[in-house]
Amino acid sequence: MSDPVTRLNAALEGRYRIERELGEGGMAVGHKSIGEADMNIRFSFPGLARFTLALTLFFAATAQLNAQNEGWTTPFLGHRVIANLYAVGTYDLGVFLITSEEGHILINTGLEDSTPLIRENIESVGFRLEDIKILLTMQAHWDHTAALAEIKETTGAEMWATSGDARVLEDGGFSDPHFGGRQSFRPVGVDRIIREGEVIDLGDIRLKVHEHPGHTEGSSSYSMQVSENGRDYDVVIANMGTINAGKRLSVDPTYPGVADDFARTYSSQKAMEVDVWVSAHGGQYGLHDKYEPGQAYSPDTFVDPDGFLAAVERLERIYLEQLAEEGR
Repeated sequence: MSDPVTRLNAALEGRYRIERELGEGGMAVGHKSIGEADMNIRFSFPGLARFTLALTLFFAATAQLNAQNEGWTTPFLGHRVIANLYAVGTYDLGVFLITSEEGHILINTGLEDSTPLIRENIESVGFRLEDIKILLTMQAHWDHTAALAEIKETTGAEMWATSGDARVLEDGGFSDPHFGGRQSFRPVGVDRIIREGEVIDLGDIRLKVHEHPGHTEGSSSYSMQVSENGRDYDVVIANMGTINAGKRLSVDPTYPGVADDFARTYSSQKAMEVDVWVSAHGGQYGLHDKYEPGQAYSPDTFVDPDGFLAAVERLERIYLEQLAEEGR
């Protein structure tokens, strides 16, 4: 009979990585990765009974993480955020359409099977998936990238990305320094590298690129200015500087310079002019506190400059606490 680690790997069908550690008693580490969440659980199992118990406890401990992901696939009605910016993702995954008469920009996707839902939401707000000309992403993690290859094939759109995330997009997540070592989404070819301060022009869209690394090496935000009812609004599609569990900043860092990247991102975001903001997860920008399906459109629905600054400052405090903890 194979050893317990081999049996556990087989039982988990490749969804977890089991790493053998030194020591007696069959000590192992179960590593659970679910997009924004990551956890390690240590257990020992010298016999079959302990192996079964360990497997049961491991799944129980990760059940809460699985529950958090229901919002990634739960449909949510497409809606207008402001002007030509529309949310066309799921209950929690932020997918954004920016429209023009010359074609559209799509920022992010959902999971691998999210294309039909995105198509339906785009059509519900009066546009066509096939008119997308440029694909962007905010972070090269599979929960935001897994349908990019399919949508690129369907529409003929070009994939544009920062240099830091282009490599990960093209190898399907294999080279991701945190969650890599395996392909987690279909690779997608990158047609153009975008950089800090560049303005993406499409029709009357003027979308500025902000490199905000840390969460991934090439994380990016985007900003534009729109006008409604005689008022100008500064709009930001922000990739927030969240730190996934298990990510290391200064001691054996997940990638070289990650701590400095986070610091620059927080500094940059705190200096931004923001009226309206959205982000990669609905929970990050209070989507469900601000909007209910069927709610009448108002350009002021998502106006929340204080909320943006508070969110960035909260994440910066978490970052500083982790730096201090790693330095002990």
